[in-house]
Amino acid sequence: MNTFEPDYRNILKVLYNQRPDYLPLYEHNIDAPFVSKCIGEELSLNGRKSQSELDEYFSKYISFWKENTYDAFSYEAAICEILPGHGAILGGMLGPIQTRDDFERYPFDDIPRIFWETYGPRLESIRRMMPVGMKAYGGCGYGIFETAQDLVGYESLCVMQYLDPELFADLFCKIGELYETLWTKMLEDYDDLFVFYRMGDDLGHRTATMLEPDTIRQFILPQHKKVIDIVHRKNKKFLLHCCGNIKEIMPDILKNGIDAKHSNEDQICLFDEWIDNYADKIGLFGGFDMNYLILNPYDQVFSKVLEEGARFREKANGYGLGSGNSIPDYMQIEGFYAMVDAVKEIRRREQLTK
Repeated sequence: MNTFEPDYRNILKVLYNQRPDYLPLYEHNIDAPFVSKCIGEELSLNGRKSQSELDEYFSKYISFWKENTYDAFSYEAAICEILPGHGAILGGMLGPIQTRDDFERYPFDDIPRIFWETYGPRLESIRRMMPVGMKAYGGCGYGIFETAQDLVGYESLCVMQYLDPELFADLFCKIGELYETLWTKMLEDYDDLFVFYRMGDDLGHRTATMLEPDTIRQFILPQHKKVIDIVHRKNKKFLLHCCGNIKEIMPDILKNGIDAKHSNEDQICLFDEWIDNYADKIGLFGGFDMNYLILNPYDQVFSKVLEEGARFREKANGYGLGSGNSIPDYMQIEGFYAMVDAVKEIRRREQLTK
């Protein structure tokens, strides 16, 4: 059996909407607790601060992706997780900004320092531990709307839009400025680590967008565009991960210049619909509903991914296979390996026909 040698240039072809040499695997994220289940030892960043501790973590984490035949792995320096007063996006609390006074007092200027003190050592560790042929994809984690939710709270944000529209507008402008600052330095200092960049910003739920489409067009997508432009000025490609039913704003998202899209859920629409509507315009990742991977046995998942994955690869020029969302800690190990094994079989069959 041939040993897999990753080649980040293979997955990069999806971002150019070109057919990769072999079908690449892609995940938005594979949770460290899930990796722990697979490798039989606890893998966590908690308490790891020294260079050797970080190197040990990233060596094992990245090796898991390589051993499962990924060309690149996900890494995001999560913005919301270092925000003072963080927590509203996870539910159960209000964000630290509810009024104009809260907004004026909030330590926005201190966030870049906190961010780089937290994530600089981790990015340096990734640089040391990066295997030959691999790169990361990601960059600065979370998105414009998600950050607004974390600073205010979803319900409070909706109320703010109508009771204090000026504060609502100023908040999104300020978040956009913060993202420009963080993303600019990320590309200046760590561009060698990333094969392409990604923003995750969940703008929809099962039946519609989280805010009115015109609100998203006016306040959120222009801030997305700032990040996309920073990435493109570096001659790199940009992937948008966006959950939910966003059909009404997809034309606007495409106008922003994204190079690829990820996230799909069968109850919103089947992946064939994504391919039919957008495969001529952008690269596409995913294809297999996370719930399906979790709820069904190995043989059933393997057969579905083998059949549909091969079809998706033929229908979409730029396509990378994976779950429609991510691999959470509660994912069944069998479902994950069924998906990976099916991809290996698709590759093997293609090789035989060459």
